[in-house]
Amino acid sequence: MIRFYNTLTKRKEEFIPIEDKIVKLYTCGPTVYDLAHIGNFRAYVFEDLLHRYLEYRGYKVIRVMNITDVDDKTINGAKSQGISLREYTDRYIKIFLEDMETLRLKKPDFLPRATEHINEMVELIKKLLEKGYAYYKDNSIYFSISKFSSYGKLSGIDLSQIKVGARVDTDEYEKEDVRDFVLWKSAKEKEVWWETEIGKGRPGWHIECSAMSMKYLGETFDIHTGGVDNIFPHHENEIAQSESATGKKFVNYWLHCAHLLVNGEKMSKSKGNFYTLRDLLNKGYNPVAIRYLLLSTHYRDPLNFTEKSLKQAENTVKNYNEFYQGLNICASRKYNPEIKKEIEKAKERFIKGLDDDLNISFALSSIFNLIKIVNIFFSKGEFGAENVKEVKEFIEEIDSVLCIIEKKEEFLPENILNLIKEREIARNKKDYKRADEIRNILKEKGIFLEDTPYGTRWKKITKT
Repeated sequence: MIRFYNTLTKRKEEFIPIEDKIVKLYTCGPTVYDLAHIGNFRAYVFEDLLHRYLEYRGYKVIRVMNITDVDDKTINGAKSQGISLREYTDRYIKIFLEDMETLRLKKPDFLPRATEHINEMVELIKKLLEKGYAYYKDNSIYFSISKFSSYGKLSGIDLSQIKVGARVDTDEYEKEDVRDFVLWKSAKEKEVWWETEIGKGRPGWHIECSAMSMKYLGETFDIHTGGVDNIFPHHENEIAQSESATGKKFVNYWLHCAHLLVNGEKMSKSKGNFYTLRDLLNKGYNPVAIRYLLLSTHYRDPLNFTEKSLKQAENTVKNYNEFYQGLNICASRKYNPEIKKEIEKAKERFIKGLDDDLNISFALSSIFNLIKIVNIFFSKGEFGAENVKEVKEFIEEIDSVLCIIEKKEEFLPENILNLIKEREIARNKKDYKRADEIRNILKEKGIFLEDTPYGTRWKKITKT
C-alpha cells in the first residue's frame, strides 16, 4: 500500500488513484527565463523518483510538466536582449531538456508551453466571469478570492488577512499578500499580447497551470507536485480558480518538496553559493552523483547541498557501480540459496520504504545492506555464477527507479577467461610468480584484476 503525505489534508494517506492502475500526474515545470539551478532540479529529481516508482509498482503514469514561457520574467528577459519572446524562451527550453537528459530525468508525456494554450486559458477565464468569480478592472481580469469560501485550504493562509477589493497583478508575490490575483493582464505598450474574446492582453501565471493541467488530465486528477514555495500563492490560486470554474475537486493529492540550501544558507548569487547544473559539470562532477545527492534525502526534508556532500555522493556512486561491475567474478563457486533470500528481503524493504511516502533513506539502506551481505558471502567463497545473475538482475530492476548504474558491456573472450582461471589456480598453489605474470599479461590486454578482501574481480581499463 502506497502512502503519501498530502499537503491538502496535512497527513499521510493511502494512495488510491481515480482510475485503477492509472495515475494522472502534474509536475510544475520551469519558467524558462534562465538556466535552471540545482534548487529547481531538487524538485525535478523528486518528481522523477515519484514517476519512476509509480511505474515500478505497476501503474501507468500520464504525466504533464508545464513550460512557463510567458510571464513577467520571460518578457523582461526578451526585452532586455532585444529579441522575440519565442526566440528567448526556445533557447532555455533547449537547455532545460538537455539538462533533464543529463540527470536521467524521464521525459513527461506532455510538455505544454503556455503560449500554445492561450485559447484554453481564455475559455477558463470566461467561465469564471460567467459564474461571478472574476471581474474586470482597468481592462485586466482578476479573481475575487472572497467569493471562494474555501480559499486557503492548501496553505492554511489566514482568511482574516484578505484585503477585500485590493488587487495584485505581478506574477509572484509575498506570502502575506492576500489579494485578488490577476487572471488576464491588459496589453501594455511594447509587451507581448494576444487579441481574444476577453480583451487584448496576456495570461497571469496562475491561470496557465490550471488550463494546461485540466486539458491533458481532466477537471479532477490524482497528483500535483511542486516545491514548498509553490504552495502559496501559486497552488492555492490554482485550486481556487479551477474549482470555481468546474465545481469539482481539482486535485486529490498534493506533494511538495522542501527547499535546497547551500552550505546551510538560501541559495543566492550575491552570496556566491548559486549553482546551475552546468556550473557543477564544469567543475568536473559526475552528473550521476549530482542526481544521487538530490535523490538521497527525503523530499520533505530540507537538503543541505555542499561540495563535500557532492564528493561523498561521487564516492557512493563509484563504489556502487564498482560493486555492480565487480559481479564479474573470476572463480566458479557453488550456488548459495541464501543469496536469493537476502535479495527478497532487500526488495521487500526497498518497497516498504518507498511505499511510505517515498522514504528513500530506508529504501537505500536495504540496498547497501544487501551489498554488505553479498560481499561477506563472496569473501567466504559462497557465491556462485547463478548468484551473480540474481544480484545483477535485482540491481538492474531497482535501477528503473534509482537510475544510478553506469552500465558498461563487460564480455571477455574464452582465452582471457582461461588465463584468469589459470591465475586463480596459481594463487591457490602459492605460485605467485606465475600469478603476477598472468596479471601483467592481462593488464597489457586492458584487463585489470583486483584482489579484494572479497576475492578476485576483473574490469576492463582504457590504456593511456
